[in-house]
Amino acid sequence: MEGGRSSRPSRCPARLPIPQIPWDDGDRNKVLPAFTKKRMLRKDKKMTQAIGESSRPYRYDVFLSFHGEDTRNGFTSYLHEELKQSGIAAFMDEEELWKGEEIAPAIVRAIGESRISIVVFSENYASSSWCLDELVRIVECRDTMGQIVWPVFYKVDPSDVRKQRRRYGRALNDHEERLKSNGGDSEKVKRWRKALTKAANVSGWHLVKQ
Repeated sequence: MEGGRSSRPSRCPARLPIPQIPWDDGDRNKVLPAFTKKRMLRKDKKMTQAIGESSRPYRYDVFLSFHGEDTRNGFTSYLHEELKQSGIAAFMDEEELWKGEEIAPAIVRAIGESRISIVVFSENYASSSWCLDELVRIVECRDTMGQIVWPVFYKVDPSDVRKQRRRYGRALNDHEERLKSNGGDSEKVKRWRKALTKAANVSGWHLVKQ
């Protein structure tokens, strides 16, 4: 698995351009290295620089926030493996942690113990209250502890995430109706919307299917 900034360490990288990277689900050997090795995992570039310059002790280098049904058995698992092979400690949750309505304490801790959060915005990310709660925590860590957040827009338009349009808009409306009907926290959807907008305003990577 979206607060004012208090103290943002100098280790945070400058804004990055969003490259248009074609994605072919049937050809991970061709496209994934173009994303990971060329864009993210060069040891003399942004990610390892951010990891190496940290003054805080961290348990993980990277926390991966993603919608399981969309990318667990595809893009995100490949990315996790590439990170491991590059010597980068990445947290990827196990499916057994997903129980009940509330985000697992282990997930909350892992986010706070990570230097960088990579958020994989896929088509159904906003349909999961778990993913949205993760994102709120990630943005809190960004604003209060200077955690670096890098979004990946996986087959979705960044503006749809930023402005909650199309699938993202429908998902948020569905959450709002559900919370109203069962007497849930009416402010939760506002926090989710704010987190989506903040995270999607950070420069990242746009992976599109051609």
